[in-house]
Amino acid sequence: MTENGEDCTLNRPCEAPGKGDYGDVESKIPKTPLVDVKSTNKNNDAGQADREIPVYLPRPPSIPKVSKFDKSVSVEDSMRTRKLRSSQESLSDRAETGSSTDSLKDDRISQRNEQNSNSRPQPAFAVGSPVFQDRKSRQPQHEAQSYRQHSVSDDQRGRAAKARLSPVQPTGPLPTLDSNFASATLRAANRIDRDCLDYGMLVKEKGGECLHRNLSDSRLLENMGSDSTSVNSMKSIYSVLSPIRPQDVRNRSFLEGSMLGSGALLGAEELDRHFPDRQVGVYVVTWNMQGEKFLPTNLNDLLLPTDSDFAQDLYVIGVQEGCPDRREWETCLQETLGPHYVMLYTASHGVLYLTVFIRRDLMWFCSEVEHATVTTRIISQIKTKGAVGITFTFFGTSFLFITSHFTSGDTKVYERILDYNKIIEALALPKSLPDTNLYRSSPADVTTRFDQVFWFGDFNFRLGKDRAEIEAIMKRTVGGDMSSLLEHDQLSNQMKDGSIFKGFQEAPVHFFPTYKFDIGCDNYDTTSKQRTPSYTDRVVFRSRQATDIRVLKYNSCSSIKTSDHRPVIAVFQVKLRPGRDNIPLCGGLFDRSLYLEGIKRRMTARELKRREAISSQSSTICAIS
Repeated sequence: MTENGEDCTLNRPCEAPGKGDYGDVESKIPKTPLVDVKSTNKNNDAGQADREIPVYLPRPPSIPKVSKFDKSVSVEDSMRTRKLRSSQESLSDRAETGSSTDSLKDDRISQRNEQNSNSRPQPAFAVGSPVFQDRKSRQPQHEAQSYRQHSVSDDQRGRAAKARLSPVQPTGPLPTLDSNFASATLRAANRIDRDCLDYGMLVKEKGGECLHRNLSDSRLLENMGSDSTSVNSMKSIYSVLSPIRPQDVRNRSFLEGSMLGSGALLGAEELDRHFPDRQVGVYVVTWNMQGEKFLPTNLNDLLLPTDSDFAQDLYVIGVQEGCPDRREWETCLQETLGPHYVMLYTASHGVLYLTVFIRRDLMWFCSEVEHATVTTRIISQIKTKGAVGITFTFFGTSFLFITSHFTSGDTKVYERILDYNKIIEALALPKSLPDTNLYRSSPADVTTRFDQVFWFGDFNFRLGKDRAEIEAIMKRTVGGDMSSLLEHDQLSNQMKDGSIFKGFQEAPVHFFPTYKFDIGCDNYDTTSKQRTPSYTDRVVFRSRQATDIRVLKYNSCSSIKTSDHRPVIAVFQVKLRPGRDNIPLCGGLFDRSLYLEGIKRRMTARELKRREAISSQSSTICAIS
């Protein structure tokens, strides 16, 4: 550049290339005058349009003979034409359409790379000189036009091979989103999950830092915007354990191990985490099986009735005159309750069976289980009448479950009261578990040593009227009002007098008498004895606090008809209290072999049902065809 801003290359002759570069070409090129700047500007557009085309050196006009260099150019033209023809043939083949278009692009890219990366330096007159730019623009028009047509056709083929869809535009404006678009379900889940409060505190402490990176897929949270409720709910799903700070571990207190201490295994903090309302569900069943060898094919109606919304936390099943194979009975119970429950404990006294099932994630808060038995027969070897009791402590609440079978007979009320008195005096419980309230315990009554007591079984109390009168009253009952029948009930009258079950109460009865039926049907006794229908199977309960037990259901199971008794079920909600860590825990012990056998039977039953469904479907298709 000069001081006036003019280009030096336009005012001085171009430098000639070396002699060793082009050989005879330099000697044969005549000396031509320099082209004016204006003439070069006129042809500048044409040169830019053809910049991507490989450089063609012009033939000298004074020498008609074709040089060697021109022959090489013609060879390149022939090679390019040959490639274009082969590419057109490959484009015509549908199976090789994609590869042919890519090969064309690769060929053109390789040609450009070869020209740009040539190790030999290009002379100035071949590219930068305006003289040869002018001469390059004077190349035959039919050659340039044919090459442009080929290049355009190649681009069109490449674009056709990869068709693109045009973006779809919205027809109208999109609706605006609120700042918090959490659903009502997530908000409800937040109210239940208290870990969200701790999570919110951590977010404030971290200064808004993203704390959900430890989730399995952080991409789920990219499009959530400001929906902190969704994040908290997902946190509660992915993380079961709440984080523990080192400062909380360092802190020490003289209350550790007590019900008020922080971090106690059975303390208030742990109780509130598993039972926010401090209520545990208890499902009680009593059934006189009449010693039948054959069990019902399905116990779902007995343990999992359809009118219940949720299963309970504890299942306690008491049986009188049980089947000969007690292990088979327990396996059927495990098969029905499934993998969510484990058998915590089982005890027996002759043909009296008492079994306790608990949710498997709650057995860590249960103490060691103890049991005791009492016989009410004069000859102790005959174990058909008596009682069996099981006790344990759950958190800080002690439970006692008793199933019993009293003396039978319509008029033997006094003998049944004697059975009751003998049981409460002779049932030696608890053995090593500490009493939760020594001031309210009595050595003469086992039921006073526990917080919650449930007593159920075949008490054999009858209705003190003739059968004809009882059946007439039953026909007049409407809407489940059994008060007219209970007026003649021996147990209700004795409890009012205080002769039996002192401190106990019974839920209102809204079902018909459960004894005595003909096996397999709903008809009461049609034998020669013509026994009067009676409420022999009962469930009563007592508590140290009057409002700790709430009855949810009290009914009979009329669908099980393999015995002359109908099973009776009762569902309760029981108040829990925090406990101390000074009681011996069960340590998660349960009958594992029974658990595996029950799950195996569930799988086998499911497979059999599936095969039966397939066979029935195939038989139906064959019948139609």
